[in-house]
Amino acid sequence: MSVAETAKSTVEQFTAASNTAFKDGVEKTLAAFNEANVNSKKNLEAVVASVTAAAKGAESVGAQAVAFSKKTFDDQVAAARSLAGAKSVQEVVELQTSLARTFLESYIAEVGKLTEAVSASVKDSIKPLNERVTDVVEKFQAAR
Repeated sequence: MSVAETAKSTVEQFTAASNTAFKDGVEKTLAAFNEANVNSKKNLEAVVASVTAAAKGAESVGAQAVAFSKKTFDDQVAAARSLAGAKSVQEVVELQTSLARTFLESYIAEVGKLTEAVSASVKDSIKPLNERVTDVVEKFQAAR
């Protein structure tokens, strides 16, 4: 084989190897971009799900607070009427003591319900984000 043929063969092999390497690089880059797009879409979906859950939770807690406020107002009006109808100071003191106990127990129970509702709302809001973080961490660990 002559020097020219050897050089030509070497250049052809180098060109073929370069083309293959370039093609592989482009394919890997496109695959990485595609995976990044998929992950971005999943992240956005998780954020939307989280915000939706938070909004529903806030709506639920707000409705619960409004209902409690209305009930408390109605109870206070009824308490004022019963106090106005008292026949003696002793009866007023007994009514006030009973009403104070009832209002305090009602308030403590309502705070417990609101705490549970807020806690559930936070859990529901964080769940989609936690799932995304877990997925990403698993992918990183698998890639190592």
